[in-house]
Amino acid sequence: MASRSPKRFSAGVVVVRHTRAGWRYLLLRVYRTWDFPKGGVEAGETPLQAARREVAEETALTDLSFDWGEQFAETAPYSTGKVARYYVAVSSEQIASLPVNAVLGRAEHHEFRWVGQVEARRLLPERLQPVLAWACALVEQVHSR
Repeated sequence: MASRSPKRFSAGVVVVRHTRAGWRYLLLRVYRTWDFPKGGVEAGETPLQAARREVAEETALTDLSFDWGEQFAETAPYSTGKVARYYVAVSSEQIASLPVNAVLGRAEHHEFRWVGQVEARRLLPERLQPVLAWACALVEQVHSR
């Protein structure tokens, strides 16, 4: 999915980890909306650099392995033309946290969960369903080897 110079552009990561029960996806909740870690791309940053930074800022996870390289999927424009680009990375860390954002004086999200594909599909909004399907297909390729 290619971006068409959106007014607002953000980058994030579908963070996954493999468990005995299968692949788990890290979701973050703010109010009633679930999403993957993501945020705005700052001046001088590539989208991948922004995605890595946002994961660290929002979850404190820093040990990410981008096993699929720089492949990405983007959302269709939403919320006044915003487009979000997502990469997929494996985390060896099980424990995430919700650090306090210095500007906000609180965490950006209310909750995080590691969930399976079925639960992720149930929780994520419609705009993220194609991203989830894409990420699951990538992850399952590795799992089936």
